[in-house]
Amino acid sequence: MLDRKRVVASLERKKEQFTGYDAEIAAEQRRLADSFDAFRRQSGAALDAAISASGEEWPGALPTDDIDAADGMRLAFGKEWNNHQEARAWAYEILRNRPVIAVDGSQITPTKDFSMPVGAVQVGWFVNEHRPAAPGAQNYVKDVQFEVLAPDELGDEDDSDAEGGFPNWRVNQQRFVLECAKLCDLMEEYSDRPEAERPLCFFDGSFVISFAGQLRENRAKVYIEAVDRLLHCSRKTRTPLVGFVDSSYSRDVVTLVNLLYAKAQISRSGDASLFGRILTAWGDRSPLFLCARRDSLNLDPKRLTKAPFYKEVAFTYINLVNDRAPARLEMPRWILDAGRAEEVIDRVRAESVVGVGYPYAIETADALAVISQQDRERFYRILQDFLEQSGIELSTARKMRSKEQRRS
Repeated sequence: MLDRKRVVASLERKKEQFTGYDAEIAAEQRRLADSFDAFRRQSGAALDAAISASGEEWPGALPTDDIDAADGMRLAFGKEWNNHQEARAWAYEILRNRPVIAVDGSQITPTKDFSMPVGAVQVGWFVNEHRPAAPGAQNYVKDVQFEVLAPDELGDEDDSDAEGGFPNWRVNQQRFVLECAKLCDLMEEYSDRPEAERPLCFFDGSFVISFAGQLRENRAKVYIEAVDRLLHCSRKTRTPLVGFVDSSYSRDVVTLVNLLYAKAQISRSGDASLFGRILTAWGDRSPLFLCARRDSLNLDPKRLTKAPFYKEVAFTYINLVNDRAPARLEMPRWILDAGRAEEVIDRVRAESVVGVGYPYAIETADALAVISQQDRERFYRILQDFLEQSGIELSTARKMRSKEQRRS
């Protein structure tokens, strides 16, 4: 049980560290304001020339023609409503007869409470046709895929744990791969429709997988191939795809500002706080940039497996909730080249009106996929029953048995 007095006492002992950090942030914000204001005044051609002069192949972000259409790096949405009913009417017109798909996943990682390591992944998907259903039919699909990972699927010969634990990496990897694969399958399923009627597909996360650079190459390769295939599926089927990051800590534009303005020295702030200063009205967005992130997947000369698709990912920041930092939207470059970016972004705005600040399709897919604590307990009861019927003994830790007795 948490003792409030002890927490407060501990915080008091660290007060100077908190105030020091706050002072550092304030100083950085002042430098950021000066540098970003200078950055905002640049044309796309001027930024291209400055990046070229720097000789940096991976400057963080690359400008697009979208910059010259913006007013100081801000593209105003320009629509205002008197109430949510008017906003929903606009969203209805944008979404009508235009399908949307979202996929999300959840997992059960191995636990030391059981003698046998077992993991599981559940992927849920939501398809909303956004059109009236025929009598007795429904105009949406909600479904899930559940996959158990047996002991020999959970690790490899390189895994080791002095405490005899079981690795989680395979479960996390399998969830990611299945989410990407399911989106590809659904794109193919709808690819025979006219291009204007193909669904907008949501991926809950980023296509720019810097975290994979911290993994062993054989493990990172699986993530790289999954994203590469996902982007290829979108391009091949001409199906719009958006990676949605609600709380982004990416620093791609910050990296570019630091490169062009040495005095900026921005080390703590991210792109979302950068654009949060100017995207003041709902629906406002930044120009689209191409991602040229400097991470180990591209910079480490020792790596054999690199991410070939970063510069094929365009991104923008958009205000979808007035009291929060803007969200990051990513999309394959082909959407920008085809002149369809604003259409796709409007569909994201409309889904966010329905979801009251968060795309409704992603919310629904998340609710389908989520595995609650009750679900986990039920899974282990089912597992125990299955193993007993199969003549396999499964022992549980004393702590686990104690918990079960207290709850019964």
